[in-house]
Amino acid sequence: MWETGMESRFYHCCLNTADYWEERNFIIPYVQIMNMNFVYKRAGMEDIELLVKTRIEVLRAANCLSDSAEMPLVEQQSREYYEECLRAETHIAYLVFDGEKFIGAGGVSFFRVMPTYHNPTGWKAYIMNMYTNPNYRRKGIAYHTLGLLIEEAKKKGVKHISLEATDMGRLLYERYGFVRMKDEMELPESCL
Repeated sequence: MWETGMESRFYHCCLNTADYWEERNFIIPYVQIMNMNFVYKRAGMEDIELLVKTRIEVLRAANCLSDSAEMPLVEQQSREYYEECLRAETHIAYLVFDGEKFIGAGGVSFFRVMPTYHNPTGWKAYIMNMYTNPNYRRKGIAYHTLGLLIEEAKKKGVKHISLEATDMGRLLYERYGFVRMKDEMELPESCL
């Protein structure tokens, strides 16, 4: 049942419920969730086209755009972003598969700001591009993907992790422990 020689981008976890996951110290390519075998793969350069396609799907869903809405500039810039940031490891993404079928993804971007008292290194992480195929939702996939991304941030010593939540994802993030930020503001594009 267990394959050997798998690349280190594959991780195993055990999900007994959507609220519990445990990452093992050894590498096994499959995760058992509700009697289904899912593979969580850390994305590499060979996955850029799938990452770009997923990014466009996420943006269509988040902005209520039709499938015919074209975003050539976003697509091109996303491809360039992934090429640069995957290589530099300032972005880490996970892809989720049910057999050969792609069913989910998530990513985390790392960036540095001016150091502060509460963040003396200045490094921050931003969770983004969380996606689960509608037929696979409510099975713990996004929760586990989020856990893998947070573990990647912890490995890098990054302790300030944030995200922008859609109404659909808010409960998932709150259940994981995320809280609403109260001290940040944004200048709307119309004011520029």
